[in-house]
Amino acid sequence: TLGLAYLGGDFFVRAAECFQAATRLAPDFADAWVNLGVARYRAGQIEPAKDAMRAALRADPGNVAARTNLATFLRLTGHGEAAETMLRGILDTHPDAAAARINLAADLMRENRSAEALALLDRPPPEDAETAQHWRLQQILALIRLNRAGEARVLTDTLGPVPPALQPLLEWRQALSALADRDAATATEHARRMEAALEAMPSMLPEHRIMGHYDLAKFWSLLQSPDRAIRHWTEGHRLLSRFQPFSREAYRAFVDASIAAFDAACLAPSRAAANRDGTPVFVIGMPRSGTTLIEQILHAHADVHGAGERSELGMVFSELGGAAETPGAVRRIASLDSRSLDPVADRYLAALHALAPAAHRIVDKMPGNFRYLGLVARLLPNARIIACERDPRDIGFSIFTFRFFGAHPYAHDLSDLGWYIGQHDRLMAHWRRVLPNPILTVRLQDWVDDFNATLHRTLNFLDLPYDPACEHFHEVERRVRTVSREQVRQPIHARGIGRWREYEQSLAPLIAALREENVLKDT
Repeated sequence: TLGLAYLGGDFFVRAAECFQAATRLAPDFADAWVNLGVARYRAGQIEPAKDAMRAALRADPGNVAARTNLATFLRLTGHGEAAETMLRGILDTHPDAAAARINLAADLMRENRSAEALALLDRPPPEDAETAQHWRLQQILALIRLNRAGEARVLTDTLGPVPPALQPLLEWRQALSALADRDAATATEHARRMEAALEAMPSMLPEHRIMGHYDLAKFWSLLQSPDRAIRHWTEGHRLLSRFQPFSREAYRAFVDASIAAFDAACLAPSRAAANRDGTPVFVIGMPRSGTTLIEQILHAHADVHGAGERSELGMVFSELGGAAETPGAVRRIASLDSRSLDPVADRYLAALHALAPAAHRIVDKMPGNFRYLGLVARLLPNARIIACERDPRDIGFSIFTFRFFGAHPYAHDLSDLGWYIGQHDRLMAHWRRVLPNPILTVRLQDWVDDFNATLHRTLNFLDLPYDPACEHFHEVERRVRTVSREQVRQPIHARGIGRWREYEQSLAPLIAALREENVLKDT
């Protein structure tokens, strides 16, 4: 009870201490674990929050609140597919679980699946007044995104006053509705009210607050107000950094260890696993460098399956190294012999082939796998690697403008972001020197300058015949979970090339860091 009082007063650390004490007194007290998870999340500790929800489920496997919250935390940490599966499982057994239904609808809309979201909410809202208003707000957003702004306005008119915590969400929907009517003045007024509502409600749900700033940044960017847009992107990242702290020292130690341990002798084919399977293709690079585009183009080929952003390689790295991205983990993996690697490689390949048994090439386009290419060489000596590149200023700016789900702690400060891009380039230069696996470098600009030549070069690298379907990649119907989902539904264009110039003054910390890391030495 004391914990609930602290939680209600926004004393999240004290609340967590009380709930922790309650779980020590009664380890099977599921509600105490659930509230501990909520308090930890509100205090910026998302991984411990997930642990608390799992403890609640051990105490009470059917606890709907614990499952719903865990699904939410999984999505926030980059496990969107697992989150959707969990939420749908809740609704299969508890169709009236309003929070699960609202959260799943929100997830679907983030993937531009608004029709599915609206169908999910096509039933009487819950009796609780505030939950019912949140339900209606999700319906309104889905209608607007489906170009049914008139119906959205009718529903908005019936909503009535909303509590302060939901006011920013209402203002955003009214701004979007006004934009749909091409009424920029009214949309701007609602955006300003949304700013005021966010300022007045510092204790609203962190994710609502974070997304509020990203939405406003996108709004002001659309209205050609770059300074105001940058302020909101910066605030969104500041809030996210509480959940994802970044240490240059720790990451530099990991990169240094990778360069030292994975030398040419370590990566000699004689020390690799015995398999010679050429099916895996790793598309790597910084986020927003064109990885999703290449995967979409290749997936259109009759002999290729695009597997999306798979987390398996990072999991194998942690399993073999005993930790994630530490110098010790690097050295442990580098010291393994082929007998230790063979069963892991066989398991990895079995799971990969199960995705598309008939495919000649299977693409894993997790951009961050560039960190694990030493493991790739040791585990999958015949795998091929496509390294995506783009003007680092466009990469940095584009990363800064998106709310990525998953761990991107380097992205929340412009100077750290420039520094991290420099470390990416330093590590990639090392891999190009020592890796026995073939690496093809493709710049995003290449597709714009000469699509057909770049396509033939890429297909030749993968020993694939020409397939005209690749030229119509944007017509391929498939689920894309990354933030590039809209771009790959369109033919090649150059709209994102050089966009950083509109924000050059605001991006000064990013550009200075890029220069310091010699990434811009020729400009």
